[in-house]
Amino acid sequence: MIVRPSSQGWEIIHQQAHGLLAYQIAANWQISQRPLHWPETLTALLEHDDGQHPFEGRNHLSEAGAPLSFEPYSVDQCRSMVDIALRKSRWNALMVSHHATFLYESMRGQDKALDTFLDQQKDNQKKWRKGYGVIQRDVLYAYDLVQWCDALSLILCRQELPPEARQLEISKGPDGTHHFIHQRADDESLCVSPWPFEANEFSVHVEVYLVNQLQFRDDTELYNAINDVPVDLREWTFRK
Repeated sequence: MIVRPSSQGWEIIHQQAHGLLAYQIAANWQISQRPLHWPETLTALLEHDDGQHPFEGRNHLSEAGAPLSFEPYSVDQCRSMVDIALRKSRWNALMVSHHATFLYESMRGQDKALDTFLDQQKDNQKKWRKGYGVIQRDVLYAYDLVQWCDALSLILCRQELPPEARQLEISKGPDGTHHFIHQRADDESLCVSPWPFEANEFSVHVEVYLVNQLQFRDDTELYNAINDVPVDLREWTFRK
């Protein structure tokens, strides 16, 4: 989950919903600049945070009973994430595998099980890339788009846009270009420069749950609280 404190409790966005937001962003990418295997690349954005622990016990709570934002990594969750992707296509799994490497390679040496998983991903990536008959540059072009859209989705979900129309760097795009985002003061629309999208204007959204409770006994109570509140549909308009 992505959790932010509010004046009355918590704002909660499921990580899978963050993936859906990243998908919406990517779906508007400039047509001529889209990577290979476009449907599978989009699917990877939907699934790159799948395989989370179920709402059981206290998987999603801190010791104090507060909902956790981005629960601690689990090698089992990493394996599940890649396995879910693999059931649809190897290209989808290739993107998700690269995402796991991107997230956890810096932690190598801290956990033997994680080291084994990371080694497996290197072998998988080489095998799957060879199976598609593509070079590493083509794979990284596609994954860099996944990572870019993931980064922008997180900026929106975490409400990290700076005030007063100041610019914030998103990430390096698939062609190596650094992109910046700012929110206009007059109409609150968003502008990305340089503009990487096909349309001159489009909108995206994500479901936010405003939970009016600070602490929870267990995941069941948290899950019920999330599902009992109305959905707050948060929307952003991008304009060139």
